[in-house]
Amino acid sequence: MKRVLLPFLCTVTLAWFGALLVEAAPAGTALPWAFRQQALYLTGLWSFALMSLIMVLATRPAWLEAPLGGMDRIYRIHKWAGILAVLFAAAHWLIEMADDVIKAVFGRAGRIPGNHDGGFLAMMQDVGEDLGEWAIYALLAMLLITLWRKFPYHLWRYLHHVMPVLYLMLAIHVAFLAPTVWWSQPVGWMLAVLITMGVAASVVSLTGRIGRRRRVAGTIESVHATADGICEIDCLLDPQWKGHRAGQFAFVTFDAIEGAHPFTIASADRGDHHVHFKIKALGDYTRGLERKLRAGQSVQVEGPYGRFDFRRASRKAAQIWIAGGIGITPFIAWLESLQNMSDSAPEVDLYYSTRCRDDDPFVSRLESLCAGLASVRLHVVSTDRDPVLNAEWLQRQHGAAKHTELWFCGPRAFGDALRTGISRLGMRGVRFHQEAFEMR
Repeated sequence: MKRVLLPFLCTVTLAWFGALLVEAAPAGTALPWAFRQQALYLTGLWSFALMSLIMVLATRPAWLEAPLGGMDRIYRIHKWAGILAVLFAAAHWLIEMADDVIKAVFGRAGRIPGNHDGGFLAMMQDVGEDLGEWAIYALLAMLLITLWRKFPYHLWRYLHHVMPVLYLMLAIHVAFLAPTVWWSQPVGWMLAVLITMGVAASVVSLTGRIGRRRRVAGTIESVHATADGICEIDCLLDPQWKGHRAGQFAFVTFDAIEGAHPFTIASADRGDHHVHFKIKALGDYTRGLERKLRAGQSVQVEGPYGRFDFRRASRKAAQIWIAGGIGITPFIAWLESLQNMSDSAPEVDLYYSTRCRDDDPFVSRLESLCAGLASVRLHVVSTDRDPVLNAEWLQRQHGAAKHTELWFCGPRAFGDALRTGISRLGMRGVRFHQEAFEMR
């Protein structure tokens, strides 16, 4: 995330700085007023540039998966770009409100004169100022709702649909309130590109075309609920489905009102347009899902997405696969994809952490899949009887390897603990891959 957002903000800052070097403040401008003006410009640029970025990322651009590391990473960047955009917008608003403080402390002398000319431009500047102010209030409210995890997802999803409208309001604000001289400089050219891309993304969103080319209709063939709260769903998709790589996920719509939810495809691709999902009851929507679905019901699948693929790893590196709970689904798909090509299977230590192996339906499936793959060593960690799998254990077992590719899928707290522990223990040769399933 930092490797994307930090260079992005640095580029925006350089464009602002270039304009600052070219454009001198009006004669007689006092330093506090000049500082306030430039702070307004910079925070506004940061916020609007990030808003443009999140609008583009919200269209689920598959062409960015390779450079950014997968759609799950794209959504993580989208989330943090949105948070930063709102924070910079709030700072922009506070700086705008600070003129009374500056007047009280330094007086009105040296204040930068406003635009008192009449005409269409002045009218649009007033409109843009009002739209920007109301958009900032709405964005602050959206941020609070987004961070409030108990707010129902289906309601949040509908509220999120207003984001393109808020962006268009901000685009008008920026287009008419940016200094006129900017449009002949690199900062203005950058703004023109951002506005064009952001407006185009807003139109795609408002017209319901996000992911449309990757949507495929299908039918639910079977629904089965296991004793541990997992709903297994088999779907037959239309011939337009182009297949998937083991480990990828898709946005699945069972109910048009509820909308699409991301689920890992828990099966290898066999070329027969079948996909299988194992969905754990973790929230309001997934709890009791088996009672809402039935065989023969229509389904819509958008995808596939994701770059969670062990084949991307260096062939010289040792491979460790770690799964917690329902996070085993991409690894099951990987193992299925290797069944007919055991000679090309990598040397792998697969750790599966579960609460009780005796009651876990995945254990027998894993044992069956690994039985035909001599290079895959399965380790089932049953937390009711075994020590918790942690970084210290990994160091003792695999610390001698010079290069290690570690693939993790499971609860976020589990993954964060492993990542932190590996860093603390100085296991520098470990490359940590983790799916970041946070679409909100």
